[in-house]
Amino acid sequence: MADITPLLADRWSPHAFDATHVISDEQVELLLEAARWAPSAMNRQPWSFVVGVRDSDTFARLRTAVSGYSDWALDASTLVLGAYENAGTDPDYALYDLGQAVAHMSVQAEALGLHVRQFATFDHAGAAREFGIAAPWRPIIMAAIGLPAPGQKPEGALHERGCSGLSASVAG
Repeated sequence: MADITPLLADRWSPHAFDATHVISDEQVELLLEAARWAPSAMNRQPWSFVVGVRDSDTFARLRTAVSGYSDWALDASTLVLGAYENAGTDPDYALYDLGQAVAHMSVQAEALGLHVRQFATFDHAGAAREFGIAAPWRPIIMAAIGLPAPGQKPEGALHERGCSGLSASVAG
């Protein structure tokens, strides 16, 4: 059996980011373009992102939603807030679709030599107010993007095994 691509096998989420790393506008555009190419149910693309690059006004506004919840993310080069649009149907695949968009963004980051750590511990209501996000839209996830802080490296047996121990089978 072939190994999975190193873009996936070598991906990991840092616990701290390099506060001196500067992300380029081109890299940010590539991350968003990768998310745009993610598949979605009925091609709705029910996601939207607020992107703040360190030292920008948007980053400072995102920072207020992160502070006190996930302070480790505050040194990232970029903070991204992901929101989804609820279709009001059952089932509504918007959360799944947002997840795919963020996954595409994460793989693109890896291809650029960057790392992403997703998190949900932030002030959701505060972020919604700050950026005027109202129903049917809802902020649900944030991602810190940048380079790992010096000394950071993948930890633990899960990374060494490459998986959580779950197995899959292929019927044929």
